[in-house]
Amino acid sequence: MSTLPVIAAVDGSDDSLRALDWALDAARGRRAPLRVVHVRQYTAWVQPDGLVTGPPDADEDAVLKQARTRVSEAADRPVTEYLALDGTPSALLPELGATAQLLVLGSRGRGGFASLLLGSNGMAVARDAECPVVVVPRPGREVEPMEPAEPGPRVVVGLRADSPDETTLAVAFAEAAVRGARLHVVSAYQWPLQTWAMPGELSAVMIDQDAVEAETRTLAEGFLAPHRENRPDVRVDLYVAPGDAAGHLVSASKDAELVVVGRHRRRLLAPARMMGSVTQAVLLHAASPVAVVPPGS
Repeated sequence: MSTLPVIAAVDGSDDSLRALDWALDAARGRRAPLRVVHVRQYTAWVQPDGLVTGPPDADEDAVLKQARTRVSEAADRPVTEYLALDGTPSALLPELGATAQLLVLGSRGRGGFASLLLGSNGMAVARDAECPVVVVPRPGREVEPMEPAEPGPRVVVGLRADSPDETTLAVAFAEAAVRGARLHVVSAYQWPLQTWAMPGELSAVMIDQDAVEAETRTLAEGFLAPHRENRPDVRVDLYVAPGDAAGHLVSASKDAELVVVGRHRRRLLAPARMMGSVTQAVLLHAASPVAVVPPGS
């Protein structure tokens, strides 16, 4: 059975070239082929002589030529194919996820507003693709680490102890194994606990915080146990803390190889694909590349 490729989406921007470099390393680590894709948004127009022109042939595509040159300079490069498609990136790129093990793109491509931290194409692809999507940020994002990180490669994953995502955990363990990295698991719990007392009023619940933290840790350890058994070579560090999960994950992203987050589970009354608020916040602010994992990928 053939190995599914790692796909890099390029458009000639510096962001997409950083994504290409990341995808190249990912393909090498997985011993997978690399597919470089340029989705071109050309509009046919009529020349003065009456000829109708459209996008150039794939062999003449300047963006793919640039990508070929960059890949050719890499050592130990994988088998690589180059594909030019005409249409809208936010529509075509997610469809490619059905035939890929990973889809990689930059945080913002050409034409994006300078004030945006993540382009609309990146958000749409991360929300809609059927395979994990890695968004590679621009360098220089400043985040404040919660605590000094131990030296060495590190993959970060978020774990909700009340509703764990087994697929996201499996992807995170696999990424750590491929990179020879330790897995930094972040499990946040709400504190202080609150409940509705009267309409429009919240009241604090009288529960010991140490008990809540201990229960969260116990649940998290239980969910991690089968993954540890399947990946005994991966060292796991579990970090349990009160507060906002997104904030903890963004802080942990400093100097990390990758942050892995789940996309969002479909709900009965909201069947459309959605991006959870934690995932959106991590995509917007993490200092490291972020992998968004769809349910059941």
